[in-house]
Formats: sequence, C-alpha cells, structure tokens
Amino acid sequence: MSDEINLLVTLNAGYLAPLKVMLYSVHANNPDEQIHLWLVHASLTAAEVDDVRNLTAAFDWQFSNERVQTDFAAGVPLIKRYPKEMYFRLLSGQILPPTVKRVIYLDPDLLVINPLRPLWELDLDGHMLAAAVHRGVTNLVDSVNQLRLGTTTSYFNSGVLVIDLDQARAKIKLDDITKMIEEHQNELLLPDQDVLNFLYGSDIVEIPEEIWNYDTRKYLGYQTRSLSQHDIHWVMANTVILHYCGTPKPWDANSDSKFTGLFLNYQQQLQRLTAKLARVTVDEN
Repeated sequence: MSDEINLLVTLNAGYLAPLKVMLYSVHANNPDEQIHLWLVHASLTAAEVDDVRNLTAAFDWQFSNERVQTDFAAGVPLIKRYPKEMYFRLLSGQILPPTVKRVIYLDPDLLVINPLRPLWELDLDGHMLAAAVHRGVTNLVDSVNQLRLGTTTSYFNSGVLVIDLDQARAKIKLDDITKMIEEHQNELLLPDQDVLNFLYGSDIVEIPEEIWNYDTRKYLGYQTRSLSQHDIHWVMANTVILHYCGTPKPWDANSDSKFTGLFLNYQQQLQRLTAKLARVTVDEN
C-alpha cells in the first residue's frame, strides 16, 4: 500500500464551493498525510481548475486534473437528465492512469473530521469496492431497494467508496452501465447509486456507516441503534466522515441541524485561509 493517499472527486462547477470546504477538512484532520487529489470532470473552466489546484498547493498536496472528453451520455436519455460526472467514479479505472491502483472517492457534500488512513489501508478481502449502507433504525431501506432492483445484497451508498482500480478496469464497462440504465430506467431512483448496487453490489465489502459515511440527518437514529452510546461526543471522537445527505445542505440559509454549525466553521476557516493566501500573493507581486 502506497504511503500517498489518492483521493478522487468528480463534479461540475455547482459543487466547487462545498468541495473546497471538504478538502480543507481533509487537510485539517490529516495534516501529516501525503495526499494526491484527482479532480475528474467534464466541464470545469481553466480558472475553476486552478482554484482547486491553488488550494491543494497550499496544503502541499499533489494534484492532477483529468478532463473527460468522451460524450458517453449520448443516446442514453436517463444519463442526460443527470450530471454525467456522477458516473465518473464508477469509470475511474478507465479515466485514471494505470499506475494508480487504489483511490478513495469522496462526495463534495461531506466533512472529514478524523484521520483517513485506516480507510486507505482497509483490507478489501478480494472485493473491488468498499462502501457503507445507510440502514436507519431498521433494515427497511435495504428490503425496499432489493425489491425495487431485484438484488440480494444490501443497498450501498455511493458517496464514499474505496476502489481497487485494477479490478475496476477489468470489471466495470461503460456498455454494461448504459445497457442496465436502458433496460431498467423505469425502476431507477438514484441512477449512479442504483447502477452501483445492481451491477456491482456483490463485489462490495461493507464498512460501518457510523464511522465512514455518517448520514447527518439521522443523529437520533444512530443514537437509538447504539442504545444512546453514539452521542455527539462519540461522533466527534470516532466518526471520520460526516455526509450531508439530502436537503437542505449545510451551506443553505435554511439549514439548522446539529451538524450545520460544524460545516460553517470549516467554511469560515477556509475563507480565512483563502484571504491569507490572497494577501501573500499580492505581497509577492
């Protein structure tokens, strides 16, 4: 396992602002890690890419910009209704250089509040992917999605993934994805996540959601399941990734959840850092 942690993000310009807050949280809580950020996109401008590049330079990270040119969404109506960037995480084996063997994929609408290395060093036990399941207090969500998609595995969330890229290069094919969407489009609710579960659910090892993909909407549910053990003190000490699923997002004016303030604090710290970097640049010029 490489000492350098490869992080993958895939997005359009609409999520650039929260992405930078997420990256700041990674840096703040993994200050001694060597990190290589792989930015995969189809439409960011040079200035937008430079904005992310400059932030990673301030963190002393490695940075790679991977622009996807192929219009793989052509002729697939359901894909065209959603940002095609959501499929790049599944196709990252074909997009990233063959020298990259493993990545951690992170959605932009999350915070990393503790060290990532245990996830990076996770034993996939021969599986292609690792992901968490958002079960709630009961397993009802699993049962509904199994019935809807005709699957037998748990329903995995695609917001945090560990991907064995060598396996992904061999197993994940664009033709399989487009065929699945065309044949099952009437049953799909969350297209990329449904594709992940329908095609590759049996090749995913489960990681604990309360550690690696904590749904910030469901604090009381986690408390109930843990018999009140997973209170806010436990979360701050043990949870690594907070995922702001659903709406409103924490950067929205009408967001006022238990975890909104934490996001806003990281956002403020990023703004201070950005202002400081801007002053340094002016002084140097």
